[in-house]
Parts: sequence; C-alpha cells; structure tokens
Amino acid sequence: MSGDGLRGRLLPGESVIWSGRPGQGVLFTARDALLIPFSLMWGGFALFWEGLVIERGAPLLFRLWGVPFVLVGLYLTIGRFAVDAWLRGKTHYAVTNQRILIERSGAFGRFTAIGLDRLPDAQLTERANGRGTIRFGPTAPFWGRGGFAGWTPALDPAPQFLAIVDARRVFDQIQYAVRQRN
Repeated sequence: MSGDGLRGRLLPGESVIWSGRPGQGVLFTARDALLIPFSLMWGGFALFWEGLVIERGAPLLFRLWGVPFVLVGLYLTIGRFAVDAWLRGKTHYAVTNQRILIERSGAFGRFTAIGLDRLPDAQLTERANGRGTIRFGPTAPFWGRGGFAGWTPALDPAPQFLAIVDARRVFDQIQYAVRQRN
C-alpha cells in the first residue's frame, strides 16, 4: 500500500515514510500457548455439560444455563481467530514525518494518530521470517479490564502495527523519524 488509504488523514506538510497492513488470515501469538489449551478445556467442559443435561432430560433452567458457556467456548476456540482476521483485514498503518497513523474501517472502526514527539516507548517483537509487531504502549492483560483484547490481538487498546512485514526496518524508520523531530 502506498499510504493512499490514509492520504485523507494527512496534515499539511505531512508525508508518508512507510505504509502497510497487518498480516492477514489466522494469526497465532505467544499468548496462544496458554489460551488455546484453556479455550479447549472451557469449550470441552461446556459442551460436555450441555450434552449431559440434554441427554438426561434436566429441567429447562439447567439446559439454558450451559448455553452462554458454550457460546463463550465457541468464541474462545474458533471465533476469536475469525474476528481478529476480519478486523485486521480492515486495518491500515502509516508512519509519516510527524505521526503514527492506524485506521480500522467498518464495524469497530477507529482512527489513531500519535505524534512522533509524544510517542510512548515502542516495543518490537520479531519472528525469524522478519514479520513482527511494533507496540506503542503496554500489553493488554489476559484477564480483567482488558476484556477480549488479551484474546483478540486486533482489539488490543494499545496502538500497534500487528504482524507487519519487515518489522525491524519499520521500527528503525520510526526511531529515525523520532530523532529527526527532536
């Protein structure tokens, strides 16, 4: 992408240094080493419970009680990957000579602009193939106020360039642009 998706967001005198999109398709993160087994246990138990109460002819309250747990289990095991891929498919990134820009269109749409002079510490997480994530702020917690952000990387409230190609080069370009601004 040449930055055209974000051209309407540029300030006077602002020019694009880099633009790109997050990795597409199913994305596994380091957190999935814990989240996948947990989601399989949750979903498995919820299905077992629901199947057992239906088979045994339990009262309606017991049959309905398990439904939300089954739905959450389906989201945790499968749905979160689909939602994350869908959100990343609607996301564009840019680094300009003045700001970091992140735009997600459609449902859950959001535009984030961070001035290079106010940029929080950036963290680079890189894989052997050069694809990586640049985070601008703290990591979302697994539980608590993070909501589903810990489960669905694209919903993480911390601004980030998620699963981009040649992440180290982009990280270095950001660091250079910050130095030029100071």
